[in-house]
Amino acid sequence: MPSDNFSLNDLNPGEDDYGSSGVAKDLEAVYDIPVQISAVLGKSTMQVAQLLKLGRGAVVELDRKVGEAIDIYVNNRLVARGEVVVVEDRLGVTMTEIIKSDRG
Repeated sequence: MPSDNFSLNDLNPGEDDYGSSGVAKDLEAVYDIPVQISAVLGKSTMQVAQLLKLGRGAVVELDRKVGEAIDIYVNNRLVARGEVVVVEDRLGVTMTEIIKSDRG
């Protein structure tokens, strides 16, 4: 599935598009709808027999290298890539690239 990338600055609509508030009035109805957000560090494939042999401390090799961007999904749809960050004592994700969808 081809996708175009654009910067976070491309998401900020101008005043001409949505009025002085910069917020589309038509979108206010969807603001309270919950969505599931997932940050995927990487993926791996293995047989069930291998999975059952894993124990505490086992390392599962992922398909990503150190420093590579992680995928950020909203409702199981890839929307961005980013980096893992630490905020106080919690992990977080900072978006570094927004993935533009082909759907219109």
